[in-house]
Amino acid sequence: MTAEALCLREPTRNSIDSVSDHDFALEFLSIGTLCAMHLSHLAEEIVLWSSTQFHFIHLSDAFSTNSSIMPYHATQEKSRCC
Repeated sequence: MTAEALCLREPTRNSIDSVSDHDFALEFLSIGTLCAMHLSHLAEEIVLWSSTQFHFIHLSDAFSTNSSIMPYHATQEKSRCC
């Protein structure tokens, strides 16, 4: 009945075969999440290193944008460089 509703020829003989093909999607999402977390930590470090307390690095004005409320005030967007 379910196989007909899904337009399949017949039900699968092994139920593991029906659901195990989704492991690649879970692995892809897991790796993507891990990469995003590491990039977030790197961006946090860049903001900290370029702060007035540390001055370890200096980023050019190419990494700053104008505020839409105050167009003549440049807002540092250092975390967006990663």
